[in-house]
Amino acid sequence: MAAPQDQRIAVPIDDPNADTEWNDILRKHGVIPEREPSPTPMIEEALNEARRLAHENRLQGKDLDELDELEDEEDEEFLEIYRQQRMRELNALRKKAVHGSVYPISKPEYSREVTDASQQGPVFVNLTSSQGTNVESRVLSELWRQAAQEYGEIKFCEIRASQAIENYPERNCPTILVYNKGDIVKQIVTLMTLHGVRMSLLDLDNLLVEVGAVSRDDMRVLKRRRDAEDLEEEKLMSKGIKSSSDRPSRGDDDDDDWE
Repeated sequence: MAAPQDQRIAVPIDDPNADTEWNDILRKHGVIPEREPSPTPMIEEALNEARRLAHENRLQGKDLDELDELEDEEDEEFLEIYRQQRMRELNALRKKAVHGSVYPISKPEYSREVTDASQQGPVFVNLTSSQGTNVESRVLSELWRQAAQEYGEIKFCEIRASQAIENYPERNCPTILVYNKGDIVKQIVTLMTLHGVRMSLLDLDNLLVEVGAVSRDDMRVLKRRRDAEDLEEEKLMSKGIKSSSDRPSRGDDDDDDWE
């Protein structure tokens, strides 16, 4: 017969994770393990921190006109801080805006205008189609023009693919090449991964951010992203209103019941 101290006593345990006085006694004597700390306080702390940052950064990315529209809603001193910040950012961009348009280049100029120039910063090259029927190529050329005007500090070049690379397949046009420090750091063949003919400046913004040509919190990137989100929200609201108006009214249903 086993000694008393060696005998195990079956202790009734309904739920070892329950917060009860009985479980506290069992934990004290090592019968059941200590409870894991609840993640709830940490989650709440993270949510509160996210709300705080969202509130503090609520004016992030707004241009001067948008800040002026908030004069009646925000503290004037707080707005002035952001106005001064925007002015500094705009002045810095103007100083760096040494390009401002697309550079059409030829093969003899390629090394100087692209490879060598990329030592000073990223250079974006559009290898265009020689066929006017290539819609993607026309779309990208237009986006190239818009981006070159908006991002004057970045060099955008354009050359026919067949001139840059002998026997380059037409099916691969347009092709985007991004150079930095003399090397190709990004290559995109056709616009298939960029929404095809529906590619927009939003997609180009994402590419600029990805390769480090602009920062993620660049005010031009933030503004376009916010405008797109506002437009999408308006579309959803419009659809909701339309769906509601398409539903038959209660009066119509009642009339049907009487027929």
